[in-house]
Amino acid sequence: MLSAIKNSFQPIGINTKQYGDTRWWLGMLLVVVLAGASVALSKLQIMQTAQFSSLTIGIVLGIIVGNSVFSRIATRTDVGVDYAKSILLKAGVILFGFRITFTQVAGVGWHGLLTDVVMLLGTFILAVQLGKRVFKLDEQTTILIGAGSSICGAAAVMATEPVIKAQAHKVSVAVATVVVFGTLSMFVYPIMFDYMGLSEHAYGVFVGSTIHEVAQVVAAGTAVSANAADTAVIEKMLRVMMLAPFLVGLSFWQTKKHANMHAQGSEHKSGITIPWFAVLFIVASGIHSLPIIPQVATNAIIWFDNILLTIAMVALGLRTHVGAIRQAGIKPLLLAGCLFLFLTLGGFAINVGIAQLF
Repeated sequence: MLSAIKNSFQPIGINTKQYGDTRWWLGMLLVVVLAGASVALSKLQIMQTAQFSSLTIGIVLGIIVGNSVFSRIATRTDVGVDYAKSILLKAGVILFGFRITFTQVAGVGWHGLLTDVVMLLGTFILAVQLGKRVFKLDEQTTILIGAGSSICGAAAVMATEPVIKAQAHKVSVAVATVVVFGTLSMFVYPIMFDYMGLSEHAYGVFVGSTIHEVAQVVAAGTAVSANAADTAVIEKMLRVMMLAPFLVGLSFWQTKKHANMHAQGSEHKSGITIPWFAVLFIVASGIHSLPIIPQVATNAIIWFDNILLTIAMVALGLRTHVGAIRQAGIKPLLLAGCLFLFLTLGGFAINVGIAQLF
């Protein structure tokens, strides 16, 4: 019976033997301590004013430690750090679903749904085309930047990483672009409002369908009005919910591409890999949509999820080498800048056009 329980963990990547490994415990202790420091720093007034979440602070702190003292203790902590970067990341993505309800999604109507779908697909397709054809970036970096810009910022980048098996420094580069242009959006959008000719509701839909991070959406919406902020958050949550089908579609695309490559090389084709954590993300949203979990419990889950994602960010930072980021150069930033212009200017045109259809 015990053997069967242990074996059941294998499909999702959990090796039960590692829990007795000192490197697992020491690695987990390291990332938990650094994550705790990140959460504490995020509570400072200066960080809250700048809208820097514990996730952003966590990856920066992880990079600092990872490129200084971590090399001396890596061999004694590597198992725990890698566990946090993979398994805890997936757990965090699953629990992210408890931030969304199907009722919220229905609240924005077909207008909001179509707007999000067009913005997501348009931004991601543009990212792939520009990244590969214009800036000659590698596929992993292109996909990560595209996912972060088109869906929900750093959370989307992190959720995409295990699907495409991206290298840590490429994830860090993508997260950095989200921070730069998402923060810029947070300040530019409220200034643009007076010149857009949009109602507060329409502005909220525009903000929610185009700005990177949830926190940045809240800031840009609140700067105009509470009504605009409410609409923006709901529209953004709908966009976040599209993370799961996006990951499944991305997995199918990657599998098909690799299968074609293997066929050309006369190698055995690999089967389709379904990112089950993405499916469970939808299940979590469905559970949250039912009146079975008290709000206090939901708040606790969201708090715990933020801790898990911060721990994963710290672990990612520990595995990121500054030299690799420097080697990536300015091209990732240029790609993210082009996507920012599309989200801002193209997003405005798309929002107005779809609104006229309804």
